[in-house]
Amino acid sequence: MERWVVTAKRADFQAIGQRFQIDPVTARIIRNRDVTGEEAIEQYLNGSLEDLYDPWLMKDMEKAADMIVSAVEQKKKIRIIGDYDIDGVMSTYILLTGLCRAGAIVDTYIPDRIQDGYGMHEHLVRRAFEDQVDLIVTCDNGIAAYREISLAKELGMQVLVTDHHSIPYEEREDGSRVSILPPADAVVNPKQEDCRYPFRELCGAAVAYKLVTALYQKCGIDSAEHEKLLELVAIATVGDVMDLLGENRILVKEGLKRLQNPVNPGIRALVEATGLQDKTINAYHIGFVLGPCINASGRLDTAQRSLSLLKASDRAEAVRIAGDLVAINESRKAMTADGVEQAVNTLETSGLQKDRVLVVYLPDCHESLAGIIAGRLRERYYKPVFVLTRGEKGVKGSGRSIEAYSMYDELIKCKELLTQFGGHPMAAGLSMPEEHVELFRRKINEVCTLTERELIPKVTIDVPMPLSYVKPSLVQELEMLEPFGKGNPRPLFAQKDVRILSARVVGKNRNVVQMKVMDETGSMWPAVYFGEGDKFCEFASQKEIVSIVYYPQLHVWQGSETLRITIQNYQ
Repeated sequence: MERWVVTAKRADFQAIGQRFQIDPVTARIIRNRDVTGEEAIEQYLNGSLEDLYDPWLMKDMEKAADMIVSAVEQKKKIRIIGDYDIDGVMSTYILLTGLCRAGAIVDTYIPDRIQDGYGMHEHLVRRAFEDQVDLIVTCDNGIAAYREISLAKELGMQVLVTDHHSIPYEEREDGSRVSILPPADAVVNPKQEDCRYPFRELCGAAVAYKLVTALYQKCGIDSAEHEKLLELVAIATVGDVMDLLGENRILVKEGLKRLQNPVNPGIRALVEATGLQDKTINAYHIGFVLGPCINASGRLDTAQRSLSLLKASDRAEAVRIAGDLVAINESRKAMTADGVEQAVNTLETSGLQKDRVLVVYLPDCHESLAGIIAGRLRERYYKPVFVLTRGEKGVKGSGRSIEAYSMYDELIKCKELLTQFGGHPMAAGLSMPEEHVELFRRKINEVCTLTERELIPKVTIDVPMPLSYVKPSLVQELEMLEPFGKGNPRPLFAQKDVRILSARVVGKNRNVVQMKVMDETGSMWPAVYFGEGDKFCEFASQKEIVSIVYYPQLHVWQGSETLRITIQNYQ
């Protein structure tokens, strides 16, 4: 069962349409994205690099740039400690490129997911000390590493944190929160309460890019050089599932322009290896084709392989590594399917699928797949999900959430059971002793305040719109609203009383339905549905008319362009 909800935000859509020369429907969609005011609408429609915020507005940016310049001048040794996911790999490469260009003596270390775990750990700090590192620079991690950074300071090293994760906090008895910042020499993270930077939702790679931008300005390096890194910022922003609004929207739009002809040889090779070289690459291709290949090495092998792809200057080497990443990702897909099947069986046979927050323990599952499996279970049950696996030092896990449930805030309520945790409202990582698994399942459900209504999937409709209103010019105009993704979803429309005239299931997995539909005006349209094909056709055969949620597209096939609607939901 789904809740269909029409977004009903008010504005003078006719006036907005006239001001920006757009259809009132398009104006309404923009308002639905909470983009209001002429300046914001102008940036949403036509934002460019000139609209990006000044990196110097970010707290500690001046300190951070000065630390790097001083280290370069004094020939100090710098080590970048990154992360093994797509954002961490991109962040690491962006900082490595920027620091090398500024003349730094610098190396990198991306923790191994299994051997090291996420972020800075004591043994990584001690290894840096043994290697005579003077300055540790983190990216996509570090904000929660209070103890480890304290150790680095005790050992005489400087530490510069660049991160984008939520600032850890303690909750007082009166309900107020006290932020806990690590004792680093500089912390560059727009989520700090006293940071003046206007946009807080950057990914780790975008924060790293801002630091490189500031560093290049300080060193007198032409901006064209750091702009070459935008394709990587776009990959990280989409891959780390950030909201595609505000500054993120500009970064991704500009990065996608460059991804049509990538500057980085490794990315170019990966585009070719995944068969995208003749396609117009969009956010979907990052999220579901390129991104999983980059992430796969950090899951099943080592993220160093993905970093090597970005560092490859020789085409033959880039092609070889890209092929390896595609093969690793294919293995990951098969292992994920097995893990999802096992998780569903565990939940269904135990009755735990009735919990409001699902906690499933798969001791033998590869720990790197926990987050993906949690995401698949969330889609299936529409509940927050934690998937736990057995690690070398206790139990590790990943969580994926739904709109009404802030995962990070809920974990804080259970922190006494956890060894380590961190993340966002929609996703989190955690670890605990094995004997705490059942205690954690009970506690996370006891403190849960989700209502039955919040556990019903919601389909948000932008505009109830007759099919007859759809014209090629409107579809082309809607393309101005791309890139689509989290925070800026593809516009959805709804129509009642649609008659399905013919329908047939195609595809080896029987997951595509091709059909013709007719609206109440008698106009006929080609349409397609992606999902359980036989189930759709059985439903259609029993009903004379249906209600649909849809989006229109200009479908290109063998050189000809056809207006077609894609049905996303039906009832």
